[in-house]
Amino acid sequence: SSLMRNGSGAGLRASGGSTGNAGGLDETQRSVQSLAGSFADIFELGGVDDLDPSLADGHHVVYDREVPFELRVQDGDSVPSEPGTLEAIRCKILALGDEHAPQHCRIELTSEHDLFFHYTHSVDEASFRQMQEQQKLMIDFPDYMSVVIKMLNKCIKETHSYVAVFVMERDCGTAKRGNARLDFIQNMEYKFVELLACDFLASTEEVVRNQIAFRYNNLKSKVNTMQSRLQEISSLVKAKNPSLLLQLQKSTGRPSNRR
Repeated sequence: SSLMRNGSGAGLRASGGSTGNAGGLDETQRSVQSLAGSFADIFELGGVDDLDPSLADGHHVVYDREVPFELRVQDGDSVPSEPGTLEAIRCKILALGDEHAPQHCRIELTSEHDLFFHYTHSVDEASFRQMQEQQKLMIDFPDYMSVVIKMLNKCIKETHSYVAVFVMERDCGTAKRGNARLDFIQNMEYKFVELLACDFLASTEEVVRNQIAFRYNNLKSKVNTMQSRLQEISSLVKAKNPSLLLQLQKSTGRPSNRR
């Protein structure tokens, strides 16, 4: 009986020590998770987003997502004869004034595959009236942005039923980009129906240059912030649990600083 009690007591003491270590590990884990959780915030908030040249004239972003586009190239007035290529295009919609009663709307298209791909669609109430008459649209200007956003989201979620086709005109002599058109098309199984068409212009060299500089500086700022957070995590783990740091470094193939 005495042996059992002594054994039980030793077991309890051992268990208590293990619990203490586990508590320390849990504390380290919580601290690491807290720092690691901020990695997502780096890309959500960004470091230099306020310097975005798109916001320089008072516009604010109401939509910013990558959308699958079918890209086609048209030489002059000829109709594109070959099917286009599918690519994820970043669509940024900006409004001047109240989002629900904007004075002006602008859509910017960019590509991660081509830094010089930059097209803009600008529309106010007067130019929208022309679109309304030409395309027999049943909406008013205040509803225009929400309709475009709805179309873009449908192209993301319902790829078999909704397609965004972006047709770019190209000068055969200079190969420069010029006008373009974005067509939202619905597949009705028995026919394709064009729902909405938006005219775009290729941005000027100055605009493209400013956008590339902004994207580079923004990404550089995020990478620097991420490296700083990673160093904080490494220092924390090294102080709390050096063996865990060694294990992490081995699993990622990083050299150890430990002698």
